[in-house]
Amino acid sequence: MSQPELNVPMFDYRQGYAAIRDEVASAVQAVLDSGQLILGPQVRAFEDRFVEFLGVPGYAVGVGNGTDAIAIALRALGVGPGDEVITVPNTAIPTVSAIRMAGALPVFVDADESTCLMDTAAIEKAITSRTRAIIPVHLYGNAVPMEPLLEIAARHSLKVVEDCAQSTGTTYRNQATGTFGDVGCFSFYPTKNLGAYGDGGLCYTRDRALADAIRQVRIYGCGKTYYSEREGINSRLDEMQAAILNVKLRRLPAYVDARRRIAAYYRANLHSIVCPPAVPDDVNHSYHLFVVKTHERDRIIEPLREDGIGFGIHYGTPIHLMTGYRFLGCQPGDFPVCERLANQVLSLPCFPELTENAVERVCRVINQSHSQASN
Repeated sequence: MSQPELNVPMFDYRQGYAAIRDEVASAVQAVLDSGQLILGPQVRAFEDRFVEFLGVPGYAVGVGNGTDAIAIALRALGVGPGDEVITVPNTAIPTVSAIRMAGALPVFVDADESTCLMDTAAIEKAITSRTRAIIPVHLYGNAVPMEPLLEIAARHSLKVVEDCAQSTGTTYRNQATGTFGDVGCFSFYPTKNLGAYGDGGLCYTRDRALADAIRQVRIYGCGKTYYSEREGINSRLDEMQAAILNVKLRRLPAYVDARRRIAAYYRANLHSIVCPPAVPDDVNHSYHLFVVKTHERDRIIEPLREDGIGFGIHYGTPIHLMTGYRFLGCQPGDFPVCERLANQVLSLPCFPELTENAVERVCRVINQSHSQASN
């Protein structure tokens, strides 16, 4: 039997694009008319405006994508072969592939059961003489408790690189994620809270010298002349994507507010068969994803699919159990919380243009699946 049309998608950029089509077209045309396509005024303007958005004085460096942002940050901090970087296995693969791109080895710690975020209490046990950095992942738009993490990092002289790919617009204690550690790394992949119409990423730091190092790494290790002063790569945010991001950045607070309204509706109307991860009182979640935990995932997925409602699983296999990272020597049971979460998490549609009727429909289908199972 054929599946119905997916009429409540997980994400659809076209709905948001329709509202800004003319502005985007004008911005792109201006770039084409400018004669400068790489590292020009649009990138510089976006970097400055993004710092203003974050609300903490510092420096922003646009790069090719969010994965490169992490790898470049690590390299600029001097992390490389033989070094270890602590992170979590319940994250997107790019967090770990970026560590490998820098030549370092990922070392995992388990997640906190209630929040699905890095368990900061587990960090110190994972530190060795080779540990150089910690990468907290602000998963789903929630925020890792940064105060205890920073205290650990300071005590052991470790660098902190925040993975903010999913947390643009999130605050912890009224301060933007990405502004606590040595570097905050952002992704502008189309599905993100601030999404380009292609790839894009950014590194933020309060340290001017570190910003200069990041700028060098993103362009072959060169400074103002074509002379490599350090080993670098080619990873630049291009002018067209920067122009599009400049259009969308002005609307980012409204986009995040819309995500929060959708999340509030879900929280108020979903049956207890599903449970969203806990949000600490000092965090203002930006809901890149609206995720629930449930022991009835398969029972819920089928009616969603039958009703043409999109969903996702972020993430169904912890990285330490993936074949591509078998060389790390991890085994099933090494990180039991992450492994349990992988069997429970379910992402529901959540993007700014999603209508209340669509959200109500998602709730109704999930709640009915529970009622039918109870009869």
